[in-house]
Amino acid sequence: MDAASDITGARDLKELTTDFNTNVEYLKESLGVKKSFDVIHRELEFAGVRMGLFFVDGFVKDDVLNVIFIHLAKLEFKDLNPSAVSKLLHTHIAYVETETVKDTEKIIAAVLAGPPVLLIEGSDTAIMIDARTYPARNPDEPDIERVVRGSRDGFTETLIFNTALTRRRLRDRSLRMEYLQIGRRSKTDIALAYLEDVADEQLVDTIRSKLQAVEVEGLAMADKTIEEFLFKRHWNPFPMVRYTERPDVAAIHLMEGHVLIYTDTSPSVMITPTTLFHHVQHAEEYRQKPIVGAYLRWVRFAAMLASVFVLPLWLLIAVNPANVPDDLRFLLPKGEHEVPFLLQALLTEIGIDALRMAAIHTPNALATALGLIAALMIGEIAVDVGLLTKNIILFLSISALGTFATPSYEFGMATRIVRLSLLVLTGFFHGIGLIAGTLFWFLLLAFTKSLNTPYLWPLLPFNGKALLDIIVRSPVPAKHKRPSVLQPKDGSRT
Repeated sequence: MDAASDITGARDLKELTTDFNTNVEYLKESLGVKKSFDVIHRELEFAGVRMGLFFVDGFVKDDVLNVIFIHLAKLEFKDLNPSAVSKLLHTHIAYVETETVKDTEKIIAAVLAGPPVLLIEGSDTAIMIDARTYPARNPDEPDIERVVRGSRDGFTETLIFNTALTRRRLRDRSLRMEYLQIGRRSKTDIALAYLEDVADEQLVDTIRSKLQAVEVEGLAMADKTIEEFLFKRHWNPFPMVRYTERPDVAAIHLMEGHVLIYTDTSPSVMITPTTLFHHVQHAEEYRQKPIVGAYLRWVRFAAMLASVFVLPLWLLIAVNPANVPDDLRFLLPKGEHEVPFLLQALLTEIGIDALRMAAIHTPNALATALGLIAALMIGEIAVDVGLLTKNIILFLSISALGTFATPSYEFGMATRIVRLSLLVLTGFFHGIGLIAGTLFWFLLLAFTKSLNTPYLWPLLPFNGKALLDIIVRSPVPAKHKRPSVLQPKDGSRT
């Protein structure tokens, strides 16, 4: 059989053979060694034994491989015979993370993920050396979860860094980090984290099976894509999971019995399951005295309620001036207005969203100029020409403050959708529209579940002690029980 026939037959190679040339040619062809400049094959020979090293340039630790190769260059023929793989693995490759592999698909996936793979002449087994490194930034404090007191580290885009940051805070022998891969082409690394002696086993099995059932070409948006596959409530604006970039927040939820999902290339960790009240709590409340934390929580709750109802309530007053009590008549707009109040409200809502998107895409050096343009040139001039009233600007600002005070960005965007819908209903149907819209959103929340967890718990179904803990932020020493809604194996914290 000629060489061309060997290569053709190797295209269907499922496992390595003892034919070194066949193995090398198959991997070179499958990995596109000559077609991609960064996929490299090195021909090596140590102690009279030919070897082939496959790796992706930029993914390997050069210093580790150099140390290994310097040692291998000193070996003699007797040092690698009769069993080269066994002696290399157990004696001569002095590196912690090594393993043997025969399956060619696993070898290809490993090389593309980072670990270099070493083929040995005369052996049907390769050695995978997990000497990989990824471009990574420092674990800086997350922008949207800042605290006055507390740690300043946060998750990064590298999976192994994130799991290490969690284990640093939770050194429990029952902490499990299960590894999965999702994506036919992307083969994105996923870690399923939970405390084995705390988390509900059925919950863990449900999430694991859902992850394993995900059929997708690639995870372009990382954890967000996973969320859409897990919950499939595409038209419900309220988030079914909570995202966090803080390792301390992740550790706290693990101890409560939650299951966390880490996704490589994403600095956010998904906390499951969650309720509405998980999205309105912030780490800052637990970095202060309980009474201060309770006060901060009440201010946040008030701001969030204001963000939803202040503007629709003012619109209701503005379109029904005859029914406004004398004590509230100061809220009515002064003077003539050319533009209907509903249209003004919608214009300001769209304007502030446009401003937010512009701020995201504006370089930091120009951010101040953008703020001046929005405040002076747009806001004041719009009032002067009669496009907007001062009342609209005031109450929209209050609503925006409440939205920005919401700890969860996803939940804040959901409340914007609620506010817009209430504005439209109030503008067309007045008081009846506001009441009907509020009732609709409450019923939607009441019937929503996140992995069989009621979204409004502990309000519905009612749990007095748990609800009191949410309202007043009780001291940590007083918390003796884990949330019963999670059905933890060990419900006691003591």
